[in-house]
Amino acid sequence: MGKNLIQQARGKGGPRYRAPSFRYEGEARLPRSSDATQTGTILELVKCQGHLAPLCRVRFENGSEALMQAAMGVRVGGTLQNGSQADVTGQGNILSLKDIPDGTFIFNIESRPGDGGKYCHTTGTFARVMGRLNGVVTLLLPSRKQREFSDKCRACIGVVAGSGRADKPFLKAGKMHFHMKARNKRYPSIRAGAQNAVDHPYGNKRSSRKAKNKPVGHNAPPGRKVGKLWPRRTGRK
Repeated sequence: MGKNLIQQARGKGGPRYRAPSFRYEGEARLPRSSDATQTGTILELVKCQGHLAPLCRVRFENGSEALMQAAMGVRVGGTLQNGSQADVTGQGNILSLKDIPDGTFIFNIESRPGDGGKYCHTTGTFARVMGRLNGVVTLLLPSRKQREFSDKCRACIGVVAGSGRADKPFLKAGKMHFHMKARNKRYPSIRAGAQNAVDHPYGNKRSSRKAKNKPVGHNAPPGRKVGKLWPRRTGRK
C-alpha cells in the first residue's frame, strides 16, 4: 500500500506541518505610514516563539499600536518616531528610504511601499544604504548582495536586537528538537538516499544507491518532483 511522500503531506497541510500561529504574540509589521511624524512609546519587550528576534510593542500618539522587531539599544519606556521628519540617528525610528542618508544601518525593510517590512528581520542583521538614482535606492543586504528598492519603501534605523544568538551552539539534539517544534519546522532533515523507498523517490531499503538523480519535467506527478527540476540542459558540456 502506497503512502504520501513528505513533500506531498506538507503541501496538503494539517496540524503536523502547520505552524502554531495561534500561540504567537501577533504579526510583526511596521505601523501605517502617516503624513505627520508620530512619536511612540515602547510599552514592553516581547519574546515570541514564532520570531527569533525580540519584539517591541509600541503605542503612538494617535492611539494606534504596533508590534515589530526591536532595535538594539531600545528599552521599555523609550520612544521612537514614525514619519518623514523622524531623527535619522534614533534607534528604531521609521523613515522612508528617500529620507535615510547613505551608509546608514537599517532593518525591517519594505519590499513594496506599505507591506509592513519583509527584509532583515532576524537577530543582529542589518542592511546598508549604498546609493540612490531616479527614485531607486540600492541596499547592501546581509547576504552581501545588492538589491534595488523604491525610495518610498520604509525601514527602521539601526540593527535588530538579539545579536550573538547564533554564537551559542545547540549542544544536544533535544534542544534543537524543541527549538524547531515551537514553530513546527521540519526536523531533522534527512538526506534522500538515507530514507526508505516508500518515503522518497531516491530512497532504498538495503543499499544507499547514489545514481538516481534524474531530470524531472513539469508534467511529473508531485511525488516525483525531486532532484533536477526541469533543467535547461543535461549532460556534460
